[in-house]
Amino acid sequence: MYRHLTHALRVLPATVALAAGAALAPAAQAAAPAGPAALPARPLAAAPADSPYERGPAPTEASITAERGPFAIEKIDVPAGSGTGFNRGTIYAPTDTSQGTFGAIAVSPGFMSPQSVIDWYGPRLASQGFVVMTLETKSLLDAPAARGDQLLAALDYMTGKSKAKDRIDASRLAVMGHSMGGGGTLEAANKRASLQAAVPLAPWDTNYDWKNVQAPTMIMGADNDTIAPADSMAERYYGTLTAVPEKAYLELRNAGHTTFNAPNTTIAKYAIAWMKRFVDDDARYEQFLCPEPSPSTTIAQYEGTCPTG
Repeated sequence: MYRHLTHALRVLPATVALAAGAALAPAAQAAAPAGPAALPARPLAAAPADSPYERGPAPTEASITAERGPFAIEKIDVPAGSGTGFNRGTIYAPTDTSQGTFGAIAVSPGFMSPQSVIDWYGPRLASQGFVVMTLETKSLLDAPAARGDQLLAALDYMTGKSKAKDRIDASRLAVMGHSMGGGGTLEAANKRASLQAAVPLAPWDTNYDWKNVQAPTMIMGADNDTIAPADSMAERYYGTLTAVPEKAYLELRNAGHTTFNAPNTTIAKYAIAWMKRFVDDDARYEQFLCPEPSPSTTIAQYEGTCPTG
């Protein structure tokens, strides 16, 4: 189980030089400031027949795998200094509010990675009916705990001060991130119990204790990842999620660490389905999660609790 970890630590310096946008190196875990008081946790709905938070038409395989969903969106720049606790970022928000407010998602890049490598998640998720903020972290070297704090600070800014705040339901928030941003996703969920969902992508963290995470969590890994090896990181983190009501582990086939930094239909499909099911309590998306997907040309492994079951 640890064979890839040793290799990853050996090749890490070269990887940083060759692929700074995706490489990782252990970083000092600086003490992070305490986050704002969490909202009271909203009870998880058990497979509602008709959720009041459903947004958009009934999904199909074509609609969930499309490059754009049914909602027109706008792009809102968030300059440095707009809020506290994070650097800057970009908000993508649906323009049609006739169906009500939307859940919100904050997304963090990984170690040595700029916001640009995760930009594709913004319009992909927002056009399906979410307000999404992609982050430029305070430092490219920020450790997972710091990235977790920045994700939470971004959510607080989105719901409290942003131009899209009136389009957001502050009780339906989620986090997502790649690499050390994936570790930050777990850190954020560990700190704030009221989060409705978390999707760590090829997560990297020195912390292996996630027994207190309560948000439904889907962890994605990649079978050829030598930076955050799936068997010694993503899959092991998944095994420690003992308190979550629902969880899933998806391992991409013939994929590496940087696969998550470019548009990918499989990543998008399951991230959207997870967010829709648990941020929107939308049981119409359960069809993509239950029964659990079988191994295929794009999926090497999948396991989970299967929503409501």
